[in-house]
Amino acid sequence: MSYDLLIIGGGIVGAGTARDAAMRGLKVALVEQEDVAYGTSSRSSKLVHGGLRYLQQGEISLVFESVSERRVLLEIAPHLVNPLGFLFPLYKGGKLSPATLNLGMWLYDGLSLFRSPKIHKNLTPKEAGEAEPALLREGLRGAPLYYDCSTDDARLTLENALDAQAHGAEIFTWTRATGFLRDGAGRVVGVTVLDRHAGTTRELRASVVINATGPWTDRVRNPAGDRPPLLRTTKGVHAVVPRERLPLRHAVVCNHPDDKRVLFAIPWGDRTYIGTTDTDYEGDPADVACSGADIRYLLACMAYYFPGSQLGPADVVATWAGLRPLIASSGTTSSVSREHEIHVDSDGLLTIAGGKLTTYRKMSGELVDRAVALLRLTGAVQAPLAEAYTARQPLPGAVGWPEDDDATRVERLVKEVCPLDDAVAELLVATYGTRAMDVARLIAAEPLLGEPMTPGRPERMAQVDFAVDRELARTVRDVLIRRTQLYFRDTDQGLLAAPKVAARMQLKLGWSDERREAEVEAYGQEVARSRRWREEIA
Repeated sequence: MSYDLLIIGGGIVGAGTARDAAMRGLKVALVEQEDVAYGTSSRSSKLVHGGLRYLQQGEISLVFESVSERRVLLEIAPHLVNPLGFLFPLYKGGKLSPATLNLGMWLYDGLSLFRSPKIHKNLTPKEAGEAEPALLREGLRGAPLYYDCSTDDARLTLENALDAQAHGAEIFTWTRATGFLRDGAGRVVGVTVLDRHAGTTRELRASVVINATGPWTDRVRNPAGDRPPLLRTTKGVHAVVPRERLPLRHAVVCNHPDDKRVLFAIPWGDRTYIGTTDTDYEGDPADVACSGADIRYLLACMAYYFPGSQLGPADVVATWAGLRPLIASSGTTSSVSREHEIHVDSDGLLTIAGGKLTTYRKMSGELVDRAVALLRLTGAVQAPLAEAYTARQPLPGAVGWPEDDDATRVERLVKEVCPLDDAVAELLVATYGTRAMDVARLIAAEPLLGEPMTPGRPERMAQVDFAVDRELARTVRDVLIRRTQLYFRDTDQGLLAAPKVAARMQLKLGWSDERREAEVEAYGQEVARSRRWREEIA
C-alpha cells in the first residue's frame, strides 16, 4: 500500500493530523501500536483550558492560542467539551494578592476576546465558602471564579480518528511500526508494521512519514540513541475518589502546601478526581503508573484544602498516570514550556514534539502544512488541495447538536428511539452526542443489549457492540478504559464486567475461548498495574 502521508501514533495529534490531511484530499494512513488514545491522550487532566498559570510564566502567545482553540472546540465538539467553573481560593500568607490575581483574570478573559464560557467574578470569603462548603475557611481572603472547560480526552481523540476515517484515512490500531523503509539515498519512504493480533507483517509506503508518538518520540526517531533527545517526559498522576467523600460543585485550584505546585480537584459525575503531579520520568512509557508517593502527595493537598473530608488511601477508587512529551529543557518540571516544535530530519522524517491537548488542532494543521510543503518539494503532490476546514466541521457526535447546547433535547430524542432510564440516556448523550440515538437503536432492536455492563451502573451492553462495529475497539481494554469509563468510575474498576464484555466481543469478533480468557486476564493485569501503589502504602 502507498500513501501521501503515513502517521505513526494514534494520540490526539496523530488523529487530528489524519483528520486535517484527509479533509484536504491527501491519501492518509495512521498506525497505532495499541488503541487510539492509548497513551497520554487518555491520561491527561481532561481539560480544555488556556492555562492560567502560563500567564505567570510570561507565555502570553501560548495562552492566547489555547483560549482561541478552546472556543473552536466548544463549537465543533460541544458534546465533549463542556464549560466548567474553577474556584481559585486565596489565603493569608499566599504569594498572590486578590488584586494581582484579579488583574490576571482580566488578562485571561481579554486574551479570549471576552468569549470565555463566562466572565470571571470575585467571590468574598463568605461567598466562596457557600460555593464550596468543604473548602478550608480559616485564612480565606476570597476566591475568583473563572471558567474553562472539561472534556473526555479519549473520546475527543477517537472522534478525530473516526472523522479522519470518514474522510478516507485508513486507521490501523494494534499495529506497531517496527522499522523504516528507505530509498537508495537513505530517505524514509514508509514503514514495516506488525499486526499484533494476527502476527503478520507488511510494508506501508508513503511520500511523507510523520512521527507523532508523544512520549515514544525519541524511541521512534532515534532508536540507536545517538542523537540528543527532543523530549523531557514528566509524569502526571490523577486519583479518583467517590463524590460523596469530596463533594464539589466547581473545580478547585489548589497550591500544594509543600511545593506550591498548582493542582486541581475536579467534579466528575459520581466521582471527583485529583491531580496532577509533575515529576521527571525516564522509564518505559508503557509502564508508567501511580506510586505510593504520588498518592501521599495528592492526599496531603486535599487534607489541607478540605480538612473535613479526611480522605485516605482507602477512598481512592482508581488512578491514572500519563506522560507529558515536553520539549527538552532545564529548570523545574512545572516551568518547562508547553509549546511545540516540528522537526524535519535529514532523512525526511517529520516529527512533532511538545504541545498540549487544547491546541492539538492547531498543531495538527501546522504539521500538515509542513508535510504538504515536503510533498510539493519532492513533486509527490502537484494538484491543488482542498482547504483545511477542521475549525468548521463538527466532530461526528456534534453533527445535529442543538445550537443552544441543550443536551436534554438530545436525551429526549434518544428516549423516543428507545424508552431508557434518565441516567442511561444522559450517559449515552454525554458519551456519544447525537450518535447516542444509534446506540439506542441497537437496544430497541435487541433488548438484551439494554442490560447493564455491571449492576447498578448506567453503562449498557449495546456500547460494546457499538465500540466494536463503529469505534475501532479490538480488546476488552479498549472498551472498558477508553470507549466507556468503567475502569475509572466503577467501584471494582470494571473487573466484574470484563468477562461479560469479553464474551460479547468473542461473538462479534470470532475469538477463540483462549483469546477470550486472555483478554479478561490482560484487563485484570491493567487494573492491577493501576493499583500497584497500594503495596507501597500498606
